[in-house]
Amino acid sequence: MAQKKGDPGDEDNMSDKDSAVVIQPMDNQDSNSDRPISEPHTTPVKEYSNGDLIQVICDNNDLPPPYENLDNNGTGDNDKDSNDKEDNHSLISEKSDKPQAAETEDADSLCSEPHPPHEDWGHKAEYLLAVIGYAVDLSNVWRFPYLCYRNGGGAFIIPYFTTLVFGALPIFFMELCLGQFHREGPITVWKIAPIFKGIGYASCFMAYIVAFYYNVVIGWAFYYLFSSFTMDLPWRHCDREWNSPHCWLLQGGQFNTSENQTTSNMTHAVSRGMLHLHLSSGLEALGGVRWELVLCTLLTFICLYFSLWKGVKSSGKVVYITATMPYLILTILLVRGCMLPGAGEGILYFITPKLDRLNDPNVWIDAAVQIMFSIGAGFGTHIAYASHNKFNNNCYMDCLFTAAVNSFTSIFSGFVVFSYLGYMADRQQKGIDEVAQEGPGLVFIVYPEAIATLPGSSAWAIIFFIMLITLGMDSAFGGLESPLTGLSDKFYHVFKNRYYREILTFVVIGSAFLFSIPCNTWGGMYVFKILDTFAAGTSIVFTVLCQVVAVSWFYGIDQFCADINQMIGFRPGLYWRVCWKFLSPAFLLVIVISSILHYKPLVYEGSSESYVYPGYANVLGWCIAASLMAIIPIYALYYICSAKGKLQQRVALGISPKCEHKEIIEKQDVKRFKRQHWLYI
Repeated sequence: MAQKKGDPGDEDNMSDKDSAVVIQPMDNQDSNSDRPISEPHTTPVKEYSNGDLIQVICDNNDLPPPYENLDNNGTGDNDKDSNDKEDNHSLISEKSDKPQAAETEDADSLCSEPHPPHEDWGHKAEYLLAVIGYAVDLSNVWRFPYLCYRNGGGAFIIPYFTTLVFGALPIFFMELCLGQFHREGPITVWKIAPIFKGIGYASCFMAYIVAFYYNVVIGWAFYYLFSSFTMDLPWRHCDREWNSPHCWLLQGGQFNTSENQTTSNMTHAVSRGMLHLHLSSGLEALGGVRWELVLCTLLTFICLYFSLWKGVKSSGKVVYITATMPYLILTILLVRGCMLPGAGEGILYFITPKLDRLNDPNVWIDAAVQIMFSIGAGFGTHIAYASHNKFNNNCYMDCLFTAAVNSFTSIFSGFVVFSYLGYMADRQQKGIDEVAQEGPGLVFIVYPEAIATLPGSSAWAIIFFIMLITLGMDSAFGGLESPLTGLSDKFYHVFKNRYYREILTFVVIGSAFLFSIPCNTWGGMYVFKILDTFAAGTSIVFTVLCQVVAVSWFYGIDQFCADINQMIGFRPGLYWRVCWKFLSPAFLLVIVISSILHYKPLVYEGSSESYVYPGYANVLGWCIAASLMAIIPIYALYYICSAKGKLQQRVALGISPKCEHKEIIEKQDVKRFKRQHWLYI
């Protein structure tokens, strides 16, 4: 199997040798085939050499069977007549009776390169649950409700769905199509434009770094789950060794909030009881290791290993539990929360729109950032997951269904959270805005504090922390599947060992666990905040921006739509094409610029005082972000410098699919240097 020359990033290039390929007509196809069924052909048997699979054009212009051997990535142009009849189609899609074949003159553009072997999902439900579980994570519970209350209540839904429709949804659909059509992971999929392979490396590396601190949060949930197996929850009273004199007490059914008792017990339980943050003075003195948290984090990574070690065979079974259980528990918590005093006021606060807030640009920026990170684009996970789909799977409907479930979960979680916030505000005789917190504080302080006041509080705490664990595990699966699939595909010719997947999974997960240990020291929360702010902030949005530009402008909207047509039988309509080429890049560029312009130096708001990070910590954080973003231009420069030929040819090879490289070298015919390629919408 010979790969095209001109990609210095692939160490597995082989010499181009002649090989004979026989294309033989077949009257029937296997009824179980996932490819479209063609009519019987009468084309005579022909033999071709030079390692190229030449398309046989039949009477009805369909690809000759067997379709499977065409590597699922033909790049021919579609029939011009179908492109000229847009007035008969909707903005969403352009219907086609069957997948379109390439024209005769573009037969050489059909890629015949081998791709790494990929196993399919055991069942369509496994894929849907996996991708939904990845998209629906802890941020749906702890960030979206807070953003709603801060940015105009129900009015926040307007910018949220606007940015979803014109920004996040097209990007999500693009990633699904890339992975499913090429059946390759986030690194090797960039054979469509080799100069941009740095995007794949950056995506995998960011997903790997996120595992350093994201899984620590799941470890915290395990810690409190184990602490909940008692008749009396540890944070119900102020007589623990980690309490300070400023602890709240329950007296007469109300919280005692006198001047000398101004800090909730649950705040002490997190910052002093679990983290031991009071024993660290800052980054300069992180202190000792919290071995209880290290063991809980280790348990998280062990669960991840045995869920991922067999690939989609193992993770596809686990998601039946981890993706469905949160909805069951959220429903139970909502029913119980609605029975509490003050719950109605809390829910009303959540849904009451404050339309004047829509004039604030920060509201729109918050909505854009939230939906981008909630969908989970840019980490390579959707590409990796979709690469295990069958070629003709309807990824279009998968995209719409997943986005709908993700948005529903965010809103549903808001009702759950605000029912308890209303209850807490009623118990503490405060306003809801004084009770609400953002991020981990909401799920590890406010919510457990409310649960502790209920009858049977231990049971409620157990099911609540189980929900947090399952919510986090799904996203952790997806985050680590990106580098695992990426490395497996990139070096599949090296991994000959029967147990290579198990070994690779152990190395990736084991090393991620070791790098997570600094987050489990006494001052580990200070390290956590740096990573959480910079590892996947501006850098991930910049990576997605480069991805959208590379696909829509360099690979080309026309070619990308032709690929989709081959898979699902219709070309994306004008809405998708305009979003991919103009709206989504503009949407992402605004987020990147605003995140830089609105950056504020790091400050950690503790239970008793704030910790202002030293200047070098901010510099270190931006170095982390810059190094991740720099992978993309550095690889592009490496490609240009190491490729052969004149500079113009190197650029041409870099921005063109590998299957067109031979034609570029021999005929100097570069489609990406033609005006119509750039002007097509």
